[in-house]
Amino acid sequence: MSTYLLVHGAWHSGRSWERVVPILESAGHRVFAPSLTGHGDKAHLLAPEVGLGTHIDDIVGLITREDLDDVVLVGHSYGGMVISGAADRAPGRITRLVYLDTEVPEDGEAGIDAFPVIKQLVDDAVDGWRIPPPPEQPPPLGLFGVTDPDDVAWLRSMLSDLSARCLQEPVRLSDPAARAIPRMHIHCVGGRRADIPRRPVPVGEAKRELPTGHDCMITMPAALSELLLEPA
Repeated sequence: MSTYLLVHGAWHSGRSWERVVPILESAGHRVFAPSLTGHGDKAHLLAPEVGLGTHIDDIVGLITREDLDDVVLVGHSYGGMVISGAADRAPGRITRLVYLDTEVPEDGEAGIDAFPVIKQLVDDAVDGWRIPPPPEQPPPLGLFGVTDPDDVAWLRSMLSDLSARCLQEPVRLSDPAARAIPRMHIHCVGGRRADIPRRPVPVGEAKRELPTGHDCMITMPAALSELLLEPA
């Protein structure tokens, strides 16, 4: 049995994994899908000082508090920044890193470096720090790649503002043990904007693709779960 720790992306909450959690649990695994500080059941804690470091602390704190080992740490979108920082602080507890439709940051990079397309959102932040969720776009882009009206409505119910510091604060990566953790990269290739490039996946690291939009945990939960359950 493994422990899956699922980290949501910017603006989302732990509820975004609700269709994936029961599939992983039915395969006999323990699953955690927390909401990061400032989101979901912790939305009231959003403040200008909430940043990437806050969210890394959230995940490392959960691992420590629950005494988790053999962790498959999954980060979606901005969550890829979070799992990179968490793995650097607790590499001995993590057996696999899964980067879900995201980039892998280098030491000293911030979200606006790994995802340059979002820089304008940071520049336009309300009161200099609060970033509302981006608007829905015409299909196939939709809302984070979700286009079904019922799914869009459900997704909207869990979205909340993001602190700009989450995208401005650099990640610190210094432990070589973290670099040795096996990695899988899952790319969502449906309805992707042509102006958003991807960094190449390093040679020797597993790469998979899903023919759907960015929020694949909502649009293709069974197929995503099947990939997450693949042996390392």
